[in-house]
Amino acid sequence: MIETNPSTVRRIEAALIPDVSVIEDAEGITLHADLPGVAKENLNLQVEADVLTIEGAVVFSQPDGMAAIHTEVESPRYRRAFTLSRELDAEKITAELAQGVLKLRIPKKDHAQLRRIAIDLH
Repeated sequence: MIETNPSTVRRIEAALIPDVSVIEDAEGITLHADLPGVAKENLNLQVEADVLTIEGAVVFSQPDGMAAIHTEVESPRYRRAFTLSRELDAEKITAELAQGVLKLRIPKKDHAQLRRIAIDLH
């Protein structure tokens, strides 16, 4: 239904790959991506063709005149791309960001959803 698409990750700038959990149910997919330190205004989500791209930047603020003498995060950017199946409705994706976790809900298209068939008794 959804797969990581490493060929779509741009190699221009180094980026961290966020950990992601993908949960499928009858109505669609819920994707949780760990993006600690990324604020809403530094988060970019886009779908182009069938590729969903998540990009986020961590902005560290330092007091004027001070510089870091040690950092453990070399690249304060996250980037991950996924190929969406044709069963998913990219037009209806919803997103929430809370406490460093991005939650995306990607519903299935109507024709791909489970449909119960009523049985008549005679």
